[in-house]
Amino acid sequence: MATSPSSPGSETVRHPFLQGLSKHRGAPPTIIVIFGASGDLTARKLIPAVYNLAYDNLLPADFFLIGFGRKHIPDVEFRKLAASAVKEFSRRELKSEVWNRVAAHTSYCSGEYDDKAAFKKLKAQIDKLEQQVGREMQTLFYISTPPSVFKPILQNLGSSGLAGRHTGKGHQSKVVIEKPFGQDLATAQQLNATLAAVFSEPQVYRIDHYLGKETVQDLLVQRFANAIFEPLWNRNFIDSVQITVGEDLGVGSRAGYYEESGCLRDMIQNHTMQLLALTAMEPPVSLDAEGIRDEKVKVLRAIQPLTLGPAGDVARAQYAEGLTGGKPVPGYLEEKGINPQSATETYAAIRLSINNWRWQGVPFYLRSGKRLPRRVSEIAIQFKRPPGTLFAAEDGRFDLAANTLSFQIQPDEGLSLILNGKIPGLETRMQPVKMSFRYATTFGSNTPEAYERLVLDAMIGDSTLFIRGDETEASWKLYTPVLDFWRGQGRAGMDSYAAGSWGPLSADALLAKNSHVWRQP
Repeated sequence: MATSPSSPGSETVRHPFLQGLSKHRGAPPTIIVIFGASGDLTARKLIPAVYNLAYDNLLPADFFLIGFGRKHIPDVEFRKLAASAVKEFSRRELKSEVWNRVAAHTSYCSGEYDDKAAFKKLKAQIDKLEQQVGREMQTLFYISTPPSVFKPILQNLGSSGLAGRHTGKGHQSKVVIEKPFGQDLATAQQLNATLAAVFSEPQVYRIDHYLGKETVQDLLVQRFANAIFEPLWNRNFIDSVQITVGEDLGVGSRAGYYEESGCLRDMIQNHTMQLLALTAMEPPVSLDAEGIRDEKVKVLRAIQPLTLGPAGDVARAQYAEGLTGGKPVPGYLEEKGINPQSATETYAAIRLSINNWRWQGVPFYLRSGKRLPRRVSEIAIQFKRPPGTLFAAEDGRFDLAANTLSFQIQPDEGLSLILNGKIPGLETRMQPVKMSFRYATTFGSNTPEAYERLVLDAMIGDSTLFIRGDETEASWKLYTPVLDFWRGQGRAGMDSYAAGSWGPLSADALLAKNSHVWRQP
């Protein structure tokens, strides 16, 4: 792309993304390299995210996209595949005038992830783009591959010099890495060491897409921007906290991955713990990335070690045959590709205790599973009941419920508050009522996808919604003993639950100790 203006209006040609660019969200000139460019995540999330950023004029003036993968794909074919991904998965329809601007700056580089020559070829391609525009650009490497190739990709980014491009000049390289961040504490530490050998921590963006969801971000706003909540956000007024991350689907075509992962690794250790950290953290000293992440690490480190075994703090189960959407579905052990003797959990429930001043004595209940009645992610704050002296009639006139504030993260983002209200009539009767707020109703349904926000944040260097290395290790320190214990137990202690139900009886027992029951979101 030429850099010297030659005629009026030439700036539009030079900078196809410039018009309408937000001054507050302006990203520097950027080259994004997506490793695993022919994969499912790239098609479903990353390419549509780039397209929608272009649609909103939020890409920098000089922006280029390079796909990198093992498969040889000509540039023209890769652009066609990318356009098809936008048509199928974007929240907006494909507009040719928008897509053509992106496609004109999209190319492909093929090679093996452990091949140094392939990375030299990639570096030459990046250098050529800089020469073409006549300026230095930051390079954002997005690793969207199986974790087995994280290490060779990172090492080759280091040995090729790509990781250290323009260090200290405001255009240094960055790396975005998808979960899983290790399989246990030891492997998480190894991955962090591999990253640290190539990139400095400020260059690293560990992505958890849950943090890009509107309701997750709104959680901090509700806590710290509303005077009615913050004084109550402690052990004096809150009775318990429940966090549910449920899926109605089974293992599907992911049998190979899921057998190695299981529910605890796939959902609890990352997504669910991030929700807990934002719910329980102390007020940060500021809204900058390190201030927020410091408080998240503190609360993760304050969680008490889990008691394992009978009557412990953890339950696990596999779904059995049942009904989903009114249709019969097989159990986990009958799914294609699953070992009939598998000891992999499809459901996990945890009872946590946070040993600090704010949360002493308040149980946090976490659960996640497949083949639950519906897809839902929710944080529910249950407040203590008021003294029962005033409304304590035994004739059922006063149906009092605990006040509950719930944040629904998906599918219908919003929040609700359960209050007690009087039923209209001549006598005093009560029942719980719900006050609800939904993002789609108030702000419109076409809100940005999580990946749009996170890709843009990585480009501009805002790491607030990304996970720091010590966060991953603090979470793994809590759950690695659980995984080790389960490995030693094999199938012993594995419970089951019917597909289409909310989970096993052993999960109910975790709450019964404190006279609590699971909500049905």
